[in-house]
Amino acid sequence: MIVSLHKRARTTPAIREELATSTKPVRELARQYGISEATVRKWRSRSSTEDRSHTPHRLQTHLTPAQEAIVVYLRKQLLLSLDDLLAV
Repeated sequence: MIVSLHKRARTTPAIREELATSTKPVRELARQYGISEATVRKWRSRSSTEDRSHTPHRLQTHLTPAQEAIVVYLRKQLLLSLDDLLAV
């Protein structure tokens, strides 16, 4: 598996696994790896050592009432789905 880390990443999946399974105190692990104690606690509480998705779960887009009226009108007239209407 290829792991893509940014330049300033301080933990890898191997280090995260060590954080999760180690019996050393949180403070000692934080000092050893140069990370915060909160980071050690975070990786200890997670069940996986892989990064989570950074994609938002909800799209933050809103239409104005005028834009919504135009979309509704075009969908009724052209009988297209939203995806097809967007392509047009």
